[in-house]
Amino acid sequence: MTLNGGVSHWYREIGLPARRPPLDGSTEADVCVVGAGYTGLWTAYYLKKADPGLRIVILEREFAGYGASGRNGGWITAALAGSRRRFAATHGRQGVIRLQRAMNAAVDEIIAVAAAENIEADIVKNGMLRVAHAPAQLPRLRAQVNAAQAWDDDVVLLDAEETVARIGVAGALGASFTPHCARLQPAKLVRGLARAVERLGVPIHESTPVTRIAPHTAETPYGTVRASYVIRATEGFTAGLAGERRTWLPMNSSLIVTEPLPDQVWDRIGWAGEELLGDMSHAYIYAQRTADGRIAIGGRGRPYRFGSRTDSDGRTHASTVRQLRDALARLLPATLGAGIAHAWSGVLGVPRDWCSTAGLDRRTGLGWAGGYVGHGVATTNLAGRTLRDLVLGDETELTGLPWVGRRVRRWEPEPLRWLGVRGMYAAYREADRQETAGGRVTTSPVAKVADWVARRE
Repeated sequence: MTLNGGVSHWYREIGLPARRPPLDGSTEADVCVVGAGYTGLWTAYYLKKADPGLRIVILEREFAGYGASGRNGGWITAALAGSRRRFAATHGRQGVIRLQRAMNAAVDEIIAVAAAENIEADIVKNGMLRVAHAPAQLPRLRAQVNAAQAWDDDVVLLDAEETVARIGVAGALGASFTPHCARLQPAKLVRGLARAVERLGVPIHESTPVTRIAPHTAETPYGTVRASYVIRATEGFTAGLAGERRTWLPMNSSLIVTEPLPDQVWDRIGWAGEELLGDMSHAYIYAQRTADGRIAIGGRGRPYRFGSRTDSDGRTHASTVRQLRDALARLLPATLGAGIAHAWSGVLGVPRDWCSTAGLDRRTGLGWAGGYVGHGVATTNLAGRTLRDLVLGDETELTGLPWVGRRVRRWEPEPLRWLGVRGMYAAYREADRQETAGGRVTTSPVAKVADWVARRE
């Protein structure tokens, strides 16, 4: 088996889809959606359900689910794609609480739609554990749980024994647990969602790159779509559009997946509840137990390419594969002899203030949603319903949430952003080394400097 063949494990499991035909000449529509990932598909789905008479066209450079929607770690998480403090600065405490409740509901909404549309996507909603496995991580974990509870979040703190009873993480000192997270096979969801959108009568034109978005216009090599509204749903690939190079930084994230593990290994690990697993490292990992008994684990690897370029084929550097394999063995030593079946990478969008955004300019007809900072699976669903309400001109609870209409300054020009991002993650890795191998009992000051440079809080 090829270890690093470009596409995600999720598509290796179900097969790449046959390409839909590209756009065949210029046309007009009520709504043109640029990008056939989760954001674009959810937006088209909810708009067409709300108003079946709408003429909606979706344009996609590759195929539906080619980007992060088909390459992510399979977490349907209600974690906010942004900073509570920053959202509260514009909408107050209650605005943040409303946003968190909307995110909680989005997890269940995805599950409900999957059931209604007969999409089998290996979904199991048993929550998520974020584990502290070094002394310096434990006070940071407690502080995060206390802060979340102060915002009316129902996350709870587990002690070491309670943590290991769920998943046998080596050296576990405690964990946070949230019920608002579900395991997912992401390519199955995006494939099923694309089919559901087509059943509603929405055409998806694949192999159709959009070269320019302008008011009421999306230009492609095969013709121009003129529409009352043009929705930019390009997430990590936004930097490739004209004029958008510094809007959102394309951040790379990489994953590996093991071969199916034998029963005796699972007996040592536990993980019978199939919760999602994260940790309290600064360069944190995310993992799931797959439906066929593998472990998929991901992290940042080589996070950024100079000039906001994106590595479209998903190949992963050998050093990143080793880092993820080492992290897996460190957390779950029972996997030490397990074979690695595949590795791949994807790209996500990061705004300068690390807060996601959705909005619509009614004058130009230009709408957008994205900048999900790695929490996009559930946030895209909220985005789709929010953009529906904005396009239809309805003032709803969703259109009043703190992320709607949010605009931030652009990223610094090169080489500043390359130096900043590479330096930030080098600092986080050094901080993790100090906190684990060095035996620190408090957060490394190197990490605090990196947080300040990144402006993540």
